[in-house]
Amino acid sequence: MAGLKTLSHRYDRTVTKEQLLDADARTDRTDLDGPLNYLLVGSDRRPGDSGPDQRSDTILIVHVPAGQREAYLVSIPRDLLVAIPPANGFGGGQDKINAAYEHGGGGQAGAQLLSATLHRLTGIRFDGAALIDFSGFRKVIDLLGGVQMCVDTEVRSIHTNRVFPTGCHQMDGAQALDYVRQRYDLPGGDYDRQHHQQQLLRAMLDSAGRADLRSNPVKLDQVLRAVGGSLTVDTNGVPLEDLLLALRALPPDGMRGVQVPSSPQTIDEVSYVVLDNGGNGLFEALSGTRVPAWAQANPRWVTRL
Repeated sequence: MAGLKTLSHRYDRTVTKEQLLDADARTDRTDLDGPLNYLLVGSDRRPGDSGPDQRSDTILIVHVPAGQREAYLVSIPRDLLVAIPPANGFGGGQDKINAAYEHGGGGQAGAQLLSATLHRLTGIRFDGAALIDFSGFRKVIDLLGGVQMCVDTEVRSIHTNRVFPTGCHQMDGAQALDYVRQRYDLPGGDYDRQHHQQQLLRAMLDSAGRADLRSNPVKLDQVLRAVGGSLTVDTNGVPLEDLLLALRALPPDGMRGVQVPSSPQTIDEVSYVVLDNGGNGLFEALSGTRVPAWAQANPRWVTRL
């Protein structure tokens, strides 16, 4: 436990802390009892950047049922058609959900508007949030010695022209991030991309476990600094060491990937994703204790990571 406190203090000095959740989208508790929902927002841009492209490439709800013995990574489709509330000069209206971060201005304000949009859509209140700079994770992956990613369909990168053949491969940071950005020429399109991003988070945890960082304090310090430099967090008042302890209790085989029941639809010549039957009960399950039962009843939308 003393070692965990030392690690959390070291990490605490490097990570940026901001209020990422809208007040209406935040739970009013400051403990880890019961089921937990965390919002993860991923971008290839640093949260403080102010360029024109501020859309969030990755939106994940991480649900941890009571007991903290498993976790569900719920990918929100980036093209999901939603009602975005007004904020920061934006008058509100219908748009793709990944535009909420942009309409909010990116960074802290963008994350707040995105969380408000998700709360309006799902009714979920979040126990914390994180902004992930995925491009910054390249260094983290390389420090961990790479990640093993299993390619299910051969695909050529539209960004680098690199070909990813089928099979399991050890990838460095640049390769892994290039792979999980692909969605064109994949049979499931963006749904496949969502699954690959879920796989990457699991693969990074696996690599961290194999690296035995505790026996190499220099590398541990490098990894913690790289992770801290790639994250902005909102722990909602929970001490960081308590959160790290809870996450460490997750077993290696306890992660599931979940896709939101939905389907592509073209509206006024624009491609969107629309919910199937309001999400087919998924959001109500996430707000309570019924996610494991929902997953068992909806195997089409759930994969073991």
